[in-house]
Amino acid sequence: MNSVYTLTLRQLATRARLLLMFVLALLPVYAAAQSNWSEEWEIVVLSGMMAGSILPLVVLAVASIAFGNEIEDRTLANLTLTPIPRWHIVAQKLLAVITVSGPFMTLSAFAVGYIAFAGDVAATVAVTVSAFVAVLMYSSAFVWAGLVTSRAIGFGLLYVVLWEGFFSGYVSGVRFVSIRYYSIALMHGLDERRFASADNLSFGYAIAASAIVFAGFLLLSVRRLRHMDVP
Repeated sequence: MNSVYTLTLRQLATRARLLLMFVLALLPVYAAAQSNWSEEWEIVVLSGMMAGSILPLVVLAVASIAFGNEIEDRTLANLTLTPIPRWHIVAQKLLAVITVSGPFMTLSAFAVGYIAFAGDVAATVAVTVSAFVAVLMYSSAFVWAGLVTSRAIGFGLLYVVLWEGFFSGYVSGVRFVSIRYYSIALMHGLDERRFASADNLSFGYAIAASAIVFAGFLLLSVRRLRHMDVP
């Protein structure tokens, strides 16, 4: 089981990909450092840049190829023929994705929170925890997408731009099925001063929905790997 995790880490942690994630993770930190912080900037940086665009893009760059490379190279059959349960394979792939992408966005969120809120501990913790939970949800969703379609990156970009960017911003009901809004609701629940003027989901709903998204896509990935025709 550990060999799957180690092999996936080597596949995902290429120099070019790590550099791309590093640059993307710096953008919200730079924006926070250069801005005169206000409630409007909280929405722009934390909701728009962090939870709604940069964080999912960083995760997408890694999660979409966790299985995608092996499907494209037709080497997935070699992995599925080993005496390793399918759920172990999926779990190790997902863990590798989180290991690679998680530190970038968690540290980025910590820096944004610390800079923006002048070292306020509660605010910094709220931003950091909500970002990490968002990484877990996006990782699970995009790993599944990589198993379902060979165009996972295109699918993920459409999801981020249209669903999390456009529809969730203009159609109020979409926030009930939006990873971005789950993350924001978690942030507000951990520190109710943040996004106090926004129409947030309840803290309990955000916790339950986050768990369902993570576990649901994990189970869907396991089911997909068990039933797909492996070339």
